[in-house]
Amino acid sequence: WLQHNKVKNLNIATKAINKIIIRPGETFSYWRLIGNTTKRKGYVEGMILHYGKVTVGVGGGLCQLSNLIYWMTLHTPLTVTERYRHSYDVFPDSNRKQPFGSGATCYYNYLDLQIKNNTNNTYQLVLYLTDTHLVGEWRSDSPSIKTYEVYEAEHKISLEYWGGYVRQNRINRKIFDGNDVQIGDEFITENNAIMMY
Repeated sequence: WLQHNKVKNLNIATKAINKIIIRPGETFSYWRLIGNTTKRKGYVEGMILHYGKVTVGVGGGLCQLSNLIYWMTLHTPLTVTERYRHSYDVFPDSNRKQPFGSGATCYYNYLDLQIKNNTNNTYQLVLYLTDTHLVGEWRSDSPSIKTYEVYEAEHKISLEYWGGYVRQNRINRKIFDGNDVQIGDEFITENNAIMMY
């Protein structure tokens, strides 16, 4: 039932930010656009990860949306100015397709995802749900002249003095020009999370 409720919550949240336009110099704020996830707006109880524990709360499940927006943004020239990730690693890597720590957690109203448009182009965020997937894309009024490859570096799991394990890595991205020639390699973020499994 938590998965079904997550879909309901995602439907409401995606409608609040679908087709939002970010002009040069403007900043996208996840929570400024979505607002508080209240029952009055139609949000229902969904899964929330809080300090390494699975719990239930109204509006739960919206981290899937912030994760998607963050991941897509890493493949554009837009600049992430505020992003958080869970400080606990609660799920094993079974069937993982993206690097560990490449998501963005959210919690109203203080764990936000903010993205600034430092380019000369206008961008539009398009989001929708199918019967099986949450789908998104960034659109621009000008074709991109660069492509990006996000990857994990310096991954390690360490046994700490207090008896638990901590997982660490860095997220970087390679930058390619229009001829698919690598022209850069940027550090994006560093992750540290207490493992719960």
